[in-house]
Amino acid sequence: MGAIEDIYEDLETDVSEEEFREAVEEKVEQMGGLADEETAAMLLAHELNENEVNAIADIEPGMNEVKFLAKVMAVGDLKTFERDDEDEDGRVINVEAADESGSVRLAFWDGQAVDIDEGQLEVGDVLRVKGRPKDGYNGLEVSVDKAEPDEDATIDVEPGAGSSIDALTMGQSDVTLRGLVLDTDTIRTFDRDDGSEGRVSNLTLGDETGRIRVTLWDDRADRAEELDSGAAVEIIDGYVRERDGSLELHVGDQGAVDEVEDDVAFEPDADPIAEVALEETVDIAGVVRSADPKRTFDRDDGSEGQVRNVRIQDATGDIRVALWGDKADKDIAPGDEVLAADVEIQDGWQDDKEASASWNSTIVVLDDGADLATGGVGGGASAETTDAEHAGLSSFGDGGDDAGTDADSSGDDAAAVSAGTGNTSPDGGAQSTGQQMEFTGTVVQTGDPVVLDDGEQTMSVETGERVQLGQEITVRGELRDDRLHAEDVF
Repeated sequence: MGAIEDIYEDLETDVSEEEFREAVEEKVEQMGGLADEETAAMLLAHELNENEVNAIADIEPGMNEVKFLAKVMAVGDLKTFERDDEDEDGRVINVEAADESGSVRLAFWDGQAVDIDEGQLEVGDVLRVKGRPKDGYNGLEVSVDKAEPDEDATIDVEPGAGSSIDALTMGQSDVTLRGLVLDTDTIRTFDRDDGSEGRVSNLTLGDETGRIRVTLWDDRADRAEELDSGAAVEIIDGYVRERDGSLELHVGDQGAVDEVEDDVAFEPDADPIAEVALEETVDIAGVVRSADPKRTFDRDDGSEGQVRNVRIQDATGDIRVALWGDKADKDIAPGDEVLAADVEIQDGWQDDKEASASWNSTIVVLDDGADLATGGVGGGASAETTDAEHAGLSSFGDGGDDAGTDADSSGDDAAAVSAGTGNTSPDGGAQSTGQQMEFTGTVVQTGDPVVLDDGEQTMSVETGERVQLGQEITVRGELRDDRLHAEDVF
């Protein structure tokens, strides 16, 4: 085998060997004898391979031309359209194709579109594609110049399979994804350049692989106000975009958000509170130790803002979380188990770290355990897990009993709350017996009286001691008229 044959054999191209030889001869002639046939063949091979990409994920809209392998996942309907200054209508068919790295929409035009409409392309076919990528209406799109079946190539993706959150890639379109609604936002309106009014809303979706923000446009924006947290849904015909360095899943008029009855699991994978650092954006989860009233304030532009502070504790420590805007309206109370996702760690009061939950954060109230499931929250957390490397909700036990327990176990004695072991009535209310009792809880109100919460009940306390919101204390004294008159506070 000669040099030209060797070079051609190493090529992955739709150019025939005869065409390649003719091109080599033309190249030698063009170079005026400055290159022999082998050199000309190597130059042509470089030109032919220049636009070859290793995977769909490597395709970018700015490329002039790309060549790649892809498997047909779905074939659309033939559409016709009027061309400017031409009598004959244009035709196009969109084909969804994928490889192991992601998916892409292929646009076939005119004669190619007609051939596909007549059944010359089937789901599952592997194609060797050459075309021009662009940023289409629903994400990355390649306008196909040439596509041929490659029966010897294998691509390990299955048509009809839904995606998972961790498998989503930038530019992916026609995404089908099932997940659990973690949080929803209100509908916002805006003015488009053409004078029309646009509508947009957001929800946060989770599955067993992670979380993603979903943006709903125009008619689909209503779904954010129609769905409740804990609902299992399926996103149909979504497309992936990037915002502030993170992927988002968008749903336009061609897409849908449908409720499903299948079980969909989501388990938070939170960062240990004790290990968060300033200027990091993190996920934290824990039990609410205290919840301050909502406060309003005037912004520089004259508008009114609002904020509410809550303190969250996990097995490693606790931190104040500032809930801004609509998040201040969340129904959160001491004893609730909460996931605060995508919060920014900042300098707080007295150089203490503070987490800021702004517009792009997600606040989820988890009633009784580590994982959300279809139909609401639940799942049951393990009371044994205290690994600081994974401070998920399983660190908190089966409910709110340990809401006031410190990570260093210095409150082990206090965790055995005597108020729940004989000094309460059958319905959970405190007895007005005049008996001596002890109560351990978190300060949720200062002043007169001080109010403590242990995750199961609150206790009004008469004391002259100075206490702080969020502080865990134990009080001993006499219970009279449903109020504990403190003799000792420690």
